[in-house]
Amino acid sequence: MRILDRLVLKNFLLLFCLFLLCAPPLFVLGDLAEHLDDYIDRGLSLGEVAMSYVYLYPLFIQWCFPISALLGTVFTVHWMTMHREIVAAKAGGISFHRLVAPLLMAGVLLTGVALALTEIVPRSNKISAQILRSETPGRSWRSDFVYRSEDGLSWQVSRLTASDGRMTDVVIERPVSDDERGLHVIAEGARFDEEEGWLLAQGFLRTLSSDSTEMTLEFDRMVMADLVERPEELLEVPPEPDEMTYAEINHMAAIIQRTGGNANELLVKREQKISIPVTTLIIILFGAPLATSSKRGGAAFGIGLSLATVLVFMMLLRVAGALGEAGAISPFAAAWIPNAVFAAAGLVFMIRVRT
Repeated sequence: MRILDRLVLKNFLLLFCLFLLCAPPLFVLGDLAEHLDDYIDRGLSLGEVAMSYVYLYPLFIQWCFPISALLGTVFTVHWMTMHREIVAAKAGGISFHRLVAPLLMAGVLLTGVALALTEIVPRSNKISAQILRSETPGRSWRSDFVYRSEDGLSWQVSRLTASDGRMTDVVIERPVSDDERGLHVIAEGARFDEEEGWLLAQGFLRTLSSDSTEMTLEFDRMVMADLVERPEELLEVPPEPDEMTYAEINHMAAIIQRTGGNANELLVKREQKISIPVTTLIIILFGAPLATSSKRGGAAFGIGLSLATVLVFMMLLRVAGALGEAGAISPFAAAWIPNAVFAAAGLVFMIRVRT
């Protein structure tokens, strides 16, 4: 590696790491100020709140990757411009495109790190949410919840105790469709059997076909083979999209779509788990040529340019995400439009920059 390549890479990584260390505490303070009243109302202790933010820290670091990459790129290139290092490199036969090649290589590596964080962040988010919800990981009961099985059945349960595998006041529903009859079951209770699965006791079974034909049966005991989850699996509170990995979101979206629901929000979140880490590379491509002018002043220019870029990107991300969730555009387009816009602009700027 050339000395100049090492110089560019060293300056960029130093600035990137500096901003990556400084920015997450700002997110912590902002989030704390927003939710402080809620934490007080829930009676959470200072230790619980602090521990929840420890587990949220990987999320804030992930958010800071594109911002830190942009700031590192802008300040590295701008300082080299102000100190005539770029002019000296060009005089030595090194083009601007070749000069910033180490930045793009670093962007590829940092994108890989950001993608790896997408598998870590959901798990840490889940632990943080459990702390804030005052959930005990080892608890053996759950009350007043709804569960949707993979076969499209919605279970409404008054109380579940995993220690003895029992439910009370169970209501099971499945809407009428062209392929399946509608189903409505009310049972006083249910018990889990290792061999047969869930056994409902003392209730009524009502079926409804598409031609409005109904049939009602009373039962003392009935086996529900459609619910294959064990009692301990039903204890888990349904996670938010930020608490699920790519594969888990894909699985949940498939269940919702199979049962006729709208999974656009989940699908947009799924695509964003890939598109947002890739932003780290694209933002370097976009920021490098913009910082080559020596007619603008130092740090103020770098900070102003970076803030403007972040605001525009966030606006595009929110608008495209809202359109994707509403079904106006595909979830894939909703997640990748901001990156496509900035990548196209970056390529234009890179072509037009003096080499």
